[in-house]
Amino acid sequence: MTWSLDPTNVGTGLPLEGVRVLDLSRVLAGPLCAMIAGDLGADVIKVEAPNGDPVRSLAPPRFGGDATYYLAVNRHRRNVVADLRDPKGFEKVAALVRLADAVVENYLPSQITSLGIDHLREMNPECVWVSITPATMGGPVADQPSFDLLAQARSGIMGVTGEPDGPPMKVGAPVADVVTGLYGAIGLLAGLFARGQNRPGRHFEAPLLESAMTALVNQAQGYLATGENPTPLGNDHPSITPYGPVTTADGFLLLAVGTDAQYSRLVDVVDDAPLTSHESWRDNAARVHYRDELRVELNRIFETRSTDQWLEALAHSGIPHAPILDVAGAFAQAQIRDGDFVGPMDTPGGEVMTMRTPLVIDGSRPKVRRGPRRLGEDSEEIFGA
Repeated sequence: MTWSLDPTNVGTGLPLEGVRVLDLSRVLAGPLCAMIAGDLGADVIKVEAPNGDPVRSLAPPRFGGDATYYLAVNRHRRNVVADLRDPKGFEKVAALVRLADAVVENYLPSQITSLGIDHLREMNPECVWVSITPATMGGPVADQPSFDLLAQARSGIMGVTGEPDGPPMKVGAPVADVVTGLYGAIGLLAGLFARGQNRPGRHFEAPLLESAMTALVNQAQGYLATGENPTPLGNDHPSITPYGPVTTADGFLLLAVGTDAQYSRLVDVVDDAPLTSHESWRDNAARVHYRDELRVELNRIFETRSTDQWLEALAHSGIPHAPILDVAGAFAQAQIRDGDFVGPMDTPGGEVMTMRTPLVIDGSRPKVRRGPRRLGEDSEEIFGA
């Protein structure tokens, strides 16, 4: 078997042109990792079991026959079908492993043994191997199936999300899976760099639990340094105030006043005598202590004008602020609407708009060269008859 580069991946000038990546992963974190490599020019082949990646059916919504969930993270790869439990299917995958520069997989440790994934890795010891795992291998929950919501629950993310007196709340986007996929991509790129330095064969593990916990960042470090357990604060920041939404005459506006100088500018812009009289609030520590009282005052002030009027008043103030947009509004804003972040992508169901990579390389954002494929669409090309 040979692994010829797909024509869409030739002559791109992208950093990973010529790199061969085998994607054995499913659902979100692993496919995202492989997609990032594809966005950067790698030639990616995705192997699916005969019944397909489970995310193909995670719908609604759908576009054509596929869940949009699948379309989100499976571009820039050819698609083949192989059953690792079947000796012939296993050998087909093994042949690709022998030719790959990197492999991405997210099998449970018990599956790695039962399916022979460990033997696959031995067939190409110079290959960069990225394992997306539930938790660091060898730990007590490392072999328990996991996904984004479970990781958010176990990581502490839900413990700091939501209102102070409300139930635990998840983040509205799959942040644990996304962070893990990004760590997987970092590992893949680091491994390819090491290969270029004659240090091949690196195995990178991107564990979902620990990766999700890194998203706590300041919350985690605060606990580790002081022993004080963070609690949900709704939209408030544990260390900065005002740093959240205020109520306007027709909606909401986000203020992110991170310094005392910015707060002083805010006091000048709103020009409100009662707020100005609270001289002690010009110190952030005092504002955090009196956050509830400050919130009342700011809501009283901002309710006197519409969101658009406040946006105009704050436009050149140097005070960090933003409108609070829904998903449709985010895509409609001029920065996105008039830019090239969103572009066309072909899919089995027809052309659809999609988010391109956020990376800009030498002043240019790479286009989507190929969208997701039908299940097994490239099996004959890759495996032959």
